[in-house]
Amino acid sequence: MTWNKFSISGYLTLIYLFFYIPILILIVYSFNNATYSLLWRGFTWQWYGELFTDKGLWIATLHSLILGIIASSIAVLIGMFSTISLYHYRFHGRQLVNSLLFILILSPEIVMGISLLILFSLIKLPLGFFSLLLAHVTFCIPFVVVTIYGRLITFDKYIFEAAKDLGANDWMILWRIFIPLLWPALIAGWLLSFTLSIDDVIISYFVAGPEFEILPLKIYAMVRTGIKPEINALCTILFSLTLLLVVASQLSLRKKA
Repeated sequence: MTWNKFSISGYLTLIYLFFYIPILILIVYSFNNATYSLLWRGFTWQWYGELFTDKGLWIATLHSLILGIIASSIAVLIGMFSTISLYHYRFHGRQLVNSLLFILILSPEIVMGISLLILFSLIKLPLGFFSLLLAHVTFCIPFVVVTIYGRLITFDKYIFEAAKDLGANDWMILWRIFIPLLWPALIAGWLLSFTLSIDDVIISYFVAGPEFEILPLKIYAMVRTGIKPEINALCTILFSLTLLLVVASQLSLRKKA
């Protein structure tokens, strides 16, 4: 029994080391006093100073935040109504629609990127903010639907039947029952969509225009000329913010428990 516990602990330790050692190396080298060298040249805050004075990088970050917030909100709104329709109503082609959503999740990003680029070219939509917004909403909706549907199937269907017996119409059931019960799934879907939007490179590469630059594409362009410690500093800040959000959510859940 003791040997099994030791084996499981060792296996989990190796897995977590594999995940987090590269991140720790990135954080350490964000303080390296060298531009491109992988050798340690001393401790410095220089790259964080350059990061905060890089106006182009901060504009790209602002663009990504705006795009992620709007795309996630629209995706959650559309995904919520779509999921409730698939769960609550029976209509012709329901299974087909449900299958098409999973196909979007499984399809390669390069396929979606090229297909959206062809679509935008056919409808004469200029590449820029709106093309990026439509693309991000498109690939976020299936993940929102899966997240919300996982919450919906745990509900007791008799709740909705009881509400109808008491005279509630569909809109009253939506606002008084569905939405209050779905809040955790809606928040989870929004956060997942925001993460996917802020992190996407492949689809954004095909549908982005020259006038609206976002952070992933900005980092991709910078990395092609060599990994500067400034990029390491930016990734360290993003990782720290993510870590703070995770810790805050865990503390919040612990307090509720």
